[in-house]
Amino acid sequence: MPFFKTSDDIEIHYQLWEAESDRPLILLHHGFIADADVNWVAPGIVRMLTETGRRVLALDARGHGRSGKPHDPERYGESRMSEDLRELMDLLDEDAYDLAGYSMGAVVSLLTAARDTRIRRLAIGGVGAAVVELGGVDSRVVGGPALVEALTTEDPSTVADPTAAGFRAFVDALGADRLALAAHARAIHQEPIALAGITAPTLVIAGEDDPLAARPEVLADALPDATLRTVPGDHSTAVGAPAFVAELASFLNTP
Repeated sequence: MPFFKTSDDIEIHYQLWEAESDRPLILLHHGFIADADVNWVAPGIVRMLTETGRRVLALDARGHGRSGKPHDPERYGESRMSEDLRELMDLLDEDAYDLAGYSMGAVVSLLTAARDTRIRRLAIGGVGAAVVELGGVDSRVVGGPALVEALTTEDPSTVADPTAAGFRAFVDALGADRLALAAHARAIHQEPIALAGITAPTLVIAGEDDPLAARPEVLADALPDATLRTVPGDHSTAVGAPAFVAELASFLNTP
């Protein structure tokens, strides 16, 4: 499995499915706690995209999966993760690419699209009005302090916030690095994103029962060229819904 080293010396793991194609590479960025396998491989998204003849790359963000896991919050945040994406595309010498991100990865993708004109098409899922109103994932659903506490306590039974407890259970199920994830939770992006400057046609996909993607029409309306689609599921299940996969593949394969 390939790795590359970022400009601040973090090893980032990625998987690349090559194909003979005249269409741009598809770059996939997963959500918080998950990794490329959990968000993109296991639900069959990579398989569906590669079966349409596309080149696909899915990475593990810093602090996640098989990538480096520093415990310093200064090494995290979606803005820093966005730099990782652009550095990887520079390294691979990609003149154009399609970008899809889910939840945390959606915020990373929006920040990247606001800065990188190489993006041909953009797809974001698992986020809604909070991107416009707060500048990132919806901290009103689970606040940073509650999440940090849930990730750092040695006894998960003491976590009172039910949403934070759910995140902790997910971390423990994956055997992820709690302190690395807590470092990112301390650094989540909560500043305005230059959404009006995103020129790529954009697909906004939201689960019908996803509290972290509430009022997705607010986000779609803030983007210059956006299409909104809703699919069955909540935050953890929508990304694996057949309708999600179908909408994503159809959008990214539009000329």
